[in-house]
Amino acid sequence: MAFESLAEKLQSTFKKLKGKGKVSEKDLKDAMREVKLALLEADVNFKVVKDFINSVSERAKGAEVLESLTPAQQVIKIVNEELVKLMGEKEEKIQISSKPPTIIMMTGLQGAGKTTTAAKLGGIFKKQGKRPLLCACDVYRPAAIKQLQVVGGQLQIPVFTVEGSTDVVDISKQALRHAELHSNDILIIDTAGRLHVDEEMMQELKNIKAEINPSEILLVVDAMTGQDAVNVAESFNNELDIDGVILTKLDGDTRGGAAISVRAVTNKPIKFCGMGEKLTDLEVFHPDRMASRILGMGDVLSLIEKAEQAFDEKKAVELEQKMRTQTFNYSDFLEQFEQMKNMGPLSQIAKMLPGVDARALENADLDDRKVLRVEAIIKSMTPGERELRDKITPKRKERIAKGSGTTVAQVNNLIKQFEQMQKMLKQFSGMNMNKKMKRLGKMGIPKNMGFPKF
Repeated sequence: MAFESLAEKLQSTFKKLKGKGKVSEKDLKDAMREVKLALLEADVNFKVVKDFINSVSERAKGAEVLESLTPAQQVIKIVNEELVKLMGEKEEKIQISSKPPTIIMMTGLQGAGKTTTAAKLGGIFKKQGKRPLLCACDVYRPAAIKQLQVVGGQLQIPVFTVEGSTDVVDISKQALRHAELHSNDILIIDTAGRLHVDEEMMQELKNIKAEINPSEILLVVDAMTGQDAVNVAESFNNELDIDGVILTKLDGDTRGGAAISVRAVTNKPIKFCGMGEKLTDLEVFHPDRMASRILGMGDVLSLIEKAEQAFDEKKAVELEQKMRTQTFNYSDFLEQFEQMKNMGPLSQIAKMLPGVDARALENADLDDRKVLRVEAIIKSMTPGERELRDKITPKRKERIAKGSGTTVAQVNNLIKQFEQMQKMLKQFSGMNMNKKMKRLGKMGIPKNMGFPKF
């Protein structure tokens, strides 16, 4: 996951500061040196790091920090504010044209994930009640048009193509006419990428821009390319005057420096970030929330938004009732984790909770295989066992294991996990919502909470 190493180093630095009753100028200087090294190791642009450290140091040397009763907290507050400022201060939305369609031109190097991201973006607009149209203007890469048709089909978004044509300017003009005739209020143009920035590529993009005057030019950048991502963003911005950046593969094993550097170097906002391979894994980029995650302060707002998308409202009310009456059973257990799976890996969810050690959950990811095995175990139980009317004896465990194609040890593991969740829910029952939220911040989640290891 992006920023993991950076987050650990920064949190370790601030932990040392918190251990001091009073912070001297030397303590501050040492802490800033460690922050500087952590940012450079995360592949943040050197000039950006230098300016950032100067800004933080200047503010931290003031009396409000050195004479404060909680100097470490004041330093963290300053670092957080400067980090937010560095990444853009607030989220930037796509500018919707007053006269439809809004034309969005996707640009970037080959392999950055442009085509899939174009479809993901279309999916976001579709959820908002709009009528997006995808246009295939990558006429050079083998199977690029087919790829767009496949991902567009999965999201039920129409794809405009002109068979046999390599004139991308003409294709984009025809797509615009098609969108106007068919009341498509969003037109997303997927352009061709290259393995490197070249003159021919830029000229083609400039020709499309001159002809159809897009509302937004978005640059799709692979965050895993690190410092190169910043150089690519700078080149495209100089040539095309882009309106924003979409960072892909932020869920991968990347140091995250691109996310911090791109905004500072180009002065153009990061508008979205790709957090996975699913067609729903594109999120609005919130600088304040990202800074909170990096500094270990959690991201409860994003967690709530994910939960709202993944969980059925009616079922959530039913679960609350079960929590109150303490009638949570194995069928509910399976249902809840199937919905949690839609939110993404537990290790990612844990990073959004303040005060929860995400490393304790790094082996607790929910994959389809585990879901199927847990489903098999629970469905091999009788209705009485599932609803907790009948006790699951050793003989019953053997029968359940045989029926589900698992072992007694795996059945025992599942029962143990279920009992842990029951215990956790019991702590919540009877509390009002304010108390629940306070409790959530203080509560530790049991190691490997979720599906047992198989």
